[in-house]
Amino acid sequence: MGDKPLRVLACGDVEGRINALFNRVNAIQKKSGQFDLLLCVGEFFGTSPETEAEWEAYKSGAKKAPIHTYILGAASQDTVKYFPNSDGCELAENITCLGRRGVFTGASGLQIAYVSGREAQQEPAPSHCFTSKDITALVSPLLSNSKFRGVDILLTSQWPRGVWQYGNSPETDTKFCGVSSIAHLADKLKPRYHFAGLEAVHYERLPYRNHVVLQENAQHVSRFIALATVNNPAKKKYLYAFNIVPMKNMDPTELVKQPQDVTENPFRKPMKDGKKEKLPPSFADAEEEPASQFFFDLGQNKPQHQQRQHGRKRQTDGDRPNYPKQPRKPPQPTGPCWFCLASPEVEKHLVISIGTHCYMALAKGGLTPDHVLLLPIGHYQSVVDLASEVVEEMEKYKIAVKKFCKSRGRRCVLFERNYRSQHLQLQVVPVPMDKCSTDDIKEAFMTQAEEQQMELMEIPAHTDLKQIAPPGTPYFYVELDTGDKLFYRIKKNFPLQFGREVLASEALLNIPMRADWRECKCTKEEEEDQAKQVRSDFAPFDFAIDD
Repeated sequence: MGDKPLRVLACGDVEGRINALFNRVNAIQKKSGQFDLLLCVGEFFGTSPETEAEWEAYKSGAKKAPIHTYILGAASQDTVKYFPNSDGCELAENITCLGRRGVFTGASGLQIAYVSGREAQQEPAPSHCFTSKDITALVSPLLSNSKFRGVDILLTSQWPRGVWQYGNSPETDTKFCGVSSIAHLADKLKPRYHFAGLEAVHYERLPYRNHVVLQENAQHVSRFIALATVNNPAKKKYLYAFNIVPMKNMDPTELVKQPQDVTENPFRKPMKDGKKEKLPPSFADAEEEPASQFFFDLGQNKPQHQQRQHGRKRQTDGDRPNYPKQPRKPPQPTGPCWFCLASPEVEKHLVISIGTHCYMALAKGGLTPDHVLLLPIGHYQSVVDLASEVVEEMEKYKIAVKKFCKSRGRRCVLFERNYRSQHLQLQVVPVPMDKCSTDDIKEAFMTQAEEQQMELMEIPAHTDLKQIAPPGTPYFYVELDTGDKLFYRIKKNFPLQFGREVLASEALLNIPMRADWRECKCTKEEEEDQAKQVRSDFAPFDFAIDD
């Protein structure tokens, strides 16, 4: 089928309401055209005499499923009787039970991994339960292939424990929701889509990444979708339609594209003392992918803690109804962005520190060797656009950098130009204390602004910029080491290098030839050496290492 997308429907617990399900499928196909297959998770069969009679019509051939339908095995002792073979078999025309666990590969190359039933609580395991041996038997052969990148789809009846970490929350009590064995399975198999049921709710988690930013090559994202019960009275979503091109037929660059609302992986904990968290015995022989040499090594720094990037509704892979709004996320860049951390355009060798929502990087063509930038990881245009959790961490970085500068006998000058820029860059330039006072710096900015017919307004230290610059307002602002701010609302033709020109002037750093960053370019090797030095010097002040 080449790279033609498959049209797939996924369904939650049917619980014997087979006519209702297929009536709904027929209605969808009449409106939207034929789908290639229907995948059902959770409990397919019911326990009442009515549902038994309903099934008999399909089993006898009196009725026929309108689409190739694949179901999981029993999720309770009451429905085991419907499955003559635990290894999977055709139960009726167009209705196939996949079996206890395994991998199903279609003619198109679409790879579907599955585990039926619930996690066993006792030995020997009841026939509607799976054990750690089932998980190992599924995972080991896949991971032994060095070319294994993940599966297209994972079907389980139970949820993976903790899938909601770093993402949006489901509308259910998570205290007893999900099991860790399915979480480990999802972590290892890296499904592009993972469907589950049994909880009687619809929950579409924000997509999560399968690689560690800046330490591993980019990999595809995973999407976890839990579906409700067919014909539930609350009208919660139980059918999910999507298009998917099998991974093996996809262009690798297209496959690893990261959506704007991607979050950290919910199943991976930060390393402790430089060691990865130990996995259960059933995963002990599963090989870890080596970190790619494409990204720089943060030296002895511990891996950065989890990144939570909330987002709005994503662009869907197929035609689907609208979903409730997710928490706010940064807007989508209109083109390539040099500063979005997940972007291939980022010069990763310049990165000094990575937090949860922000990062710090060496300025390209910096005024001084320790001139750095503070940036949000997500795509925010300015300080006034930042979400509250990003503001909070940006403040932590500012405090850390000020302490760092003070320890080296320097004052910290921060400035931002929200004009003709699409990604916030908070410039941090250390100025030696013995060269000039805070008042000298303030006066230099005021004087040079006046010379250019601009009126810099002094605002108190604790004033929130949002009070004087609503989002979308072009502005320039300076923050001094005392916390005082100078603000100018840009009208037109603002000199792009103004902040650098003032700091480079004879009154301050006295390096006027370095006012334009393009005149200060270094080789990549020189940049790497500078970044390494600043990374090492900043380490004692870097809260992100300790978190």
